Amino acid sequence: MCILGIDPGTASTGYGIIEENQSGIKAIKYGVISTAANLPMGERIIAIYDRMIEIIEEFSPVSCAVEKLFFRRNVTTAISVGQARGVVLLALAQKGVAIAEYTPMQVKLAVAGYGGAEKKQVQFMVQSILNLVDIPKPDDAADALAIAITHAHSKKIMDLYE
Repeated sequence: MCILGIDPGTASTGYGIIEENQSGIKAIKYGVISTAANLPMGERIIAIYDRMIEIIEEFSPVSCAVEKLFFRRNVTTAISVGQARGVVLLALAQKGVAIAEYTPMQVKLAVAGYGGAEKKQVQFMVQSILNLVDIPKPDDAADALAIAITHAHSKKIMDLYE
């Protein structure tokens, strides 16, 4: 089963595609959708949307996990991330991909075993779980893989109760 993880952002939207089967979980592809800061916001979200459609069509994920919006102080950043998140959700919905959402704390807990884990701990666990030679780069791609892993683990738990 192919699962897509998304770490939304306007400048950089991380994505990670994993394959889950009886032998475990492996990384298929990961990276970022980058947009230039000097582009108008409308052009940036179109670029994110168009690339998301390409990724969905190329890998045909069964489901997608998207990080929930979380912010403490910077409302401007939250609005910008919300715009990117919105076009990601639109692309997924239009293509009929099942969507799950997880908070950063849920991702840290599922991947590292501790909801307050540091970014490096999560990245190390992503590398370990997926049997990768190196920690995935850039950080947004590693985060997206962590979100996909969270969904794979959560789905297994939910399947036990069905």
